[in-house]
Amino acid sequence: MILTLNVAVLLAVIIYFRIRRHVQARSRSDQWLTVSIVLVFGVLIAPTEFGQGLLDVLGNVVKNISASASP
Repeated sequence: MILTLNVAVLLAVIIYFRIRRHVQARSRSDQWLTVSIVLVFGVLIAPTEFGQGLLDVLGNVVKNISASASP
């Protein structure tokens, strides 16, 4: 469990710096690398308590938005 959190934190830092870069023309391989890193980050963080809490919060937000949009 501790190893998973450390890898997730490392990936979060990598994602932050990759997204923070100046907007430039990116190659497809660069875009796919970013997408792959984000997907691995999601898989690593999903089974943790933080991931489950985040899922619950986002689910409630989506449910409230859906309920307010319906007549």
